[in-house]
Amino acid sequence: MNFEGLIIGVIVFLLIGVFHPIVIKAEYYFTKNVWPVFAIVGVVCLIISLNISNNLLNITMAVLGITCLWSIIELFEQEERVRKGWFPNNPNRKSKTDNVDDATKL
Repeated sequence: MNFEGLIIGVIVFLLIGVFHPIVIKAEYYFTKNVWPVFAIVGVVCLIISLNISNNLLNITMAVLGITCLWSIIELFEQEERVRKGWFPNNPNRKSKTDNVDDATKL
């Protein structure tokens, strides 16, 4: 029996599951402006995956890289979900409307 496909499926499932809260926390604490970190990690993982001969490891690195790159899209969508009130806003962070209010006080 060949379990490689099953193992890869479980790894993909776990990576997607792990990145869901990572994106939420990243947007909450750092805003969507943290996207370059996801881009760098994603590209590095993809480059590493090209240089690994073990199928299971290179597929895992490629999936991790693509997941990081997809998370960039999710960061921007998460900001929109926060704006709609579907997720909590970080009260310690100034919102865009706070900056407008500060400008009108001048």
